[in-house]
Amino acid sequence: MEQQFFKYVFQNVAGMIGVSVYILADTFFISVCSGANGITVLNLALPIYGLIFAIGSMVGVGSATRYAIRKAQGKKDIDFYFTQAVIWDCILSIPFMLLGIFAPEQVLRFMGADGVIMELGKSYVRIFMTAAPFFMVNYVFTAFTRNDNAPTTAMIGSIAGSLFNIVFDYIFMFPMGLGLTGAALATVFSPVITSLVCSVHCLGKNSGVRFRWKLPSVRQLFSCCGLGVSAFVGEISSAVTTTIFNFLILGIAGNVGVAAYGVVANLSLIAMAIFNGISQGVQPLTSKSYGHGDKDEVRTLLKLGIFVSLAVEAVIVAVVWNFTDTLVGIFNSEGNERLLCLAHDGLRLYFLGYLFAGINILLVSYFAATARVKQAFVASVLRGALAIAVCAVVMAKLWGIYGVWLSFLVSEILTFAVILMMSRSRRSY
Repeated sequence: MEQQFFKYVFQNVAGMIGVSVYILADTFFISVCSGANGITVLNLALPIYGLIFAIGSMVGVGSATRYAIRKAQGKKDIDFYFTQAVIWDCILSIPFMLLGIFAPEQVLRFMGADGVIMELGKSYVRIFMTAAPFFMVNYVFTAFTRNDNAPTTAMIGSIAGSLFNIVFDYIFMFPMGLGLTGAALATVFSPVITSLVCSVHCLGKNSGVRFRWKLPSVRQLFSCCGLGVSAFVGEISSAVTTTIFNFLILGIAGNVGVAAYGVVANLSLIAMAIFNGISQGVQPLTSKSYGHGDKDEVRTLLKLGIFVSLAVEAVIVAVVWNFTDTLVGIFNSEGNERLLCLAHDGLRLYFLGYLFAGINILLVSYFAATARVKQAFVASVLRGALAIAVCAVVMAKLWGIYGVWLSFLVSEILTFAVILMMSRSRRSY
């Protein structure tokens, strides 16, 4: 079992990093092409990305988790889970498409952009929001591929999409001279490539995924989304944090402050991707063991996940503290001293939160994988929105920008304490 555990974790971490790397590539190329203003555009857009990814992952991962549990229990009514997930993701993407087509400037204004930033970023926002169905359905393909015993294919698909994005970021932005529009186009094609790779398995003869038409069921949607809450939080937490921090930092340090936070937020995506990869790697195995009623194996998987998360947390914080200025310099092509100073402190203080965040993400996923919907929901809402919102606002008033940076750590500590209390309230697994 340990060998299978590490295989799933490694492949899912690699796949999740592949998904996040194309945003890092955007950040790097945009910083070269448009400087601090370009990074500000991207950072204001990140919460919208996060919301799109969160909804897509909740439906996709939740449906795939329900599929895996019922399959392990020997149930026969599992043929329609895949098609239902695709249909619902397409339906839920419609508001994003309409806003992208008709109101990209208003979206940027709502996120806090001034006139200069709106003019620079409107085409970028229009393109990626219009392509919301591709991003959201991509989670269905990867989640079902992973839960259908083909994590290698899911990993290859994610990495292929990321590599495509990086290559065409450069081609579209520089040789073709498309700037931010080129960055958006390259980003849009990335999930399409990933879905095409995963469809090789889903449509293949060895696939257990079946395609059966059924009218969209709201009841089934909520049933699946309950198990997809941990995936939702894994994505939405970054979006909520980024939105709150953007508004707070705009008031404290202006556009350069937001650009500095853009560096922190984009590097944070890698850390978040690693921990989401660990939790999603453990999830199929945990759901399968839970479906079989094997309590000992469920506990063993949880212990392995905690051990790996703790080790990775320590490594990430050590790397950030030892190579702070090098990491910031990658995205500071203009050599902006104020940006360097703000990002230096921000990166070190913010990443202390990952001493607890990795464990919290794993435990929320564990609740969902063992069908503990109430616990998963409470912990998810707390760490994904409530705790960070309250801590950021209160601590910003008390200690300014240093309070903003440290609020992530405090919110994760509070979440961890609540999760421990909920875990003790029910010890069946």
